[in-house]
Amino acid sequence: MKITIENTESIAQAARQFVEAMGDRRVFAFYGKMGAGKTTFIKAICEALGVEDVVTSPTFAIVNEYKVSEERSSFNRVFHFDFYRIKSLREAYDIGTEEYFYSGSPCFIEWPELVEPLLPEETVSVSIEANPDGTRSVTVTP
Repeated sequence: MKITIENTESIAQAARQFVEAMGDRRVFAFYGKMGAGKTTFIKAICEALGVEDVVTSPTFAIVNEYKVSEERSSFNRVFHFDFYRIKSLREAYDIGTEEYFYSGSPCFIEWPELVEPLLPEETVSVSIEANPDGTRSVTVTP
């Protein structure tokens, strides 16, 4: 699936399209260069899912947990990871990534290439690319 984000005003619509296509998949690995818009798009996805908390980058915390409105979803939380500062697979393993990844709650992962051996087989790949015209191309590969 391909989604084009024309500008910041259209990101909410793109996020709703992404959420509609999620189905029962729960682990999403977001690939893209620094500044491509991974965190911004994940924030929009969380809002579309009904997250009640303020969504911020978990760069220093590694993982953020957000509460989801009970009326909006079949799950009650979302996990947002940023492995940019992770130094080893052991460090990722020690924070309990397997428990998060197999919890049944959506997991959105930035910089997944640093922990790929720990990702579940059914992880969905999401690539975000900044285009020269300012748009963003989002490619979702199951």
